[in-house]
Amino acid sequence: MSSASDDRRDRDAEGRARNARPRDGLGRPLPYGTDGVERQPEGVVRAPEDTVTEAQALLAAGKPFHAHEVFEDAWKSGPDEERALWRGLAQLAVGLTHAARGNVTGGARLLRRGAGAVEEWGAKAEQPRPYGLELAGLAAWARELAGTVEKDGAAVDAEVWAPRLRGDGA
Repeated sequence: MSSASDDRRDRDAEGRARNARPRDGLGRPLPYGTDGVERQPEGVVRAPEDTVTEAQALLAAGKPFHAHEVFEDAWKSGPDEERALWRGLAQLAVGLTHAARGNVTGGARLLRRGAGAVEEWGAKAEQPRPYGLELAGLAAWARELAGTVEKDGAAVDAEVWAPRLRGDGA
């Protein structure tokens, strides 16, 4: 049974609850009527190379929350054997999001979880550089950032700490 408050929730075209509030570059909701950062459309099916390119552009722009949504689309729409890879990459992006928001514990935990996931996937699949992704370098970056946020106990600049997914700045 729904209450009157449930009926006032933002909903998408299919009737699912969706928060329509604008968001900042780190995905935090802003007050209605505020100019926010354009949100990533959900459910977009991209070629893996396009996923990496789009996520890299978002990360370089200091928008790891939005990059996570791109990785999440790949995780949900890609082949079963690659889901763990894309989920691990999404965890890295969310870890950077939390670290940039000042959530030290959550950021460090997700960074380490994502690092382990991409390393494990690469080892099992015997693919250290799928789609040009530098998995070992990403894992090292994530662990370094996790240590930094724990040591400093403060938010980091997401743009400054943006990883190079392909290890070459691309």
